[in-house]
Amino acid sequence: MGKVTVITSGKGGTGKSTLTAGLGAALVRRGNRVLIIDCDAGMRGIDLMLGVSGELVFDISDIVNGNCPPASAIYPCKTVPELYVLPAPQDVRDEISPYIMKQLVSVLKKYYDHILIDCPAGIGIGTESAVMGADRAVLVANTEPLTLRGCDKTRQLLSSTGIREIRLVINRFSERSFKRMGAFPDLDAVIDKAGARLLGIVPEDPMCMALAQRGEPMEGRYKAAQAFDRIAARLDGSDVPLDL
Repeated sequence: MGKVTVITSGKGGTGKSTLTAGLGAALVRRGNRVLIIDCDAGMRGIDLMLGVSGELVFDISDIVNGNCPPASAIYPCKTVPELYVLPAPQDVRDEISPYIMKQLVSVLKKYYDHILIDCPAGIGIGTESAVMGADRAVLVANTEPLTLRGCDKTRQLLSSTGIREIRLVINRFSERSFKRMGAFPDLDAVIDKAGARLLGIVPEDPMCMALAQRGEPMEGRYKAAQAFDRIAARLDGSDVPLDL
C-alpha cells in the first residue's frame, strides 16, 4: 500500500508544482513506482513539466464521470520510467469533490509505492479535495513574509482532515536574497513562522524552472536536483541529515 503525500502551500508562486515533479522523479531514482495526481483544475501543469502534455486525452474527471477506466487517464513519463501522471481537468467546473477524491486515492494507492498530490494554492474546494486521502503533507514556502502568511490556515485545514504529519520545505532559497530582504533574522525564524518541522531546503536554481518548462527531468549535478534527492530520501524513510 503506497504512501500518499499532498504537497501544498498557503499562496501561489512558491514553486510547489516544480517541487512535486522533482520529488516524483527523485523517488523513482530510489526504486519506487510513483504516481503524481494534479489537482489544480483549470491550471494544470504537471503534464507539461513531465513531458506528457501532447498525449493527453483523458483526465481525472473522466475517471469519475465514467468516460474511461483509471488506466486510460494515467500517463507514463517517458523520460522517467515508473513515474506516472494523472492530470487535472482543464475546466475548473470539473473539480473533483473531496469525497470522490478520497475514494479514488484509496484505490490507486494499492498500485504505487508513493502518490504525490499537487494541490492548488490557497484554501478552496480544490484544496479540500487534494488533501483528502493523504497520509501526510508537505507545506511549501519561500522566505518572503507574504508566502508564509497563509501557512497557518493551510495547517488548520490539513489538521481538520486528520493529517498529523506536516513538514516544511523552504523552496527557491537564496542566502543572498534572504539577507538583502532582512524580513527574518535567520531561517529558524522562518521555520517558526511556518509552524511546521523542516523537511528540506531547495536552493534557487534557474535551471530547475527551465527544465520543467521543457518537460525534461532534473537530476545529477544541479543543486536543486540534489536537494530533491535528499528530501525524497527522507520521505522514503531514510535518515538523511538536513543541510542548513
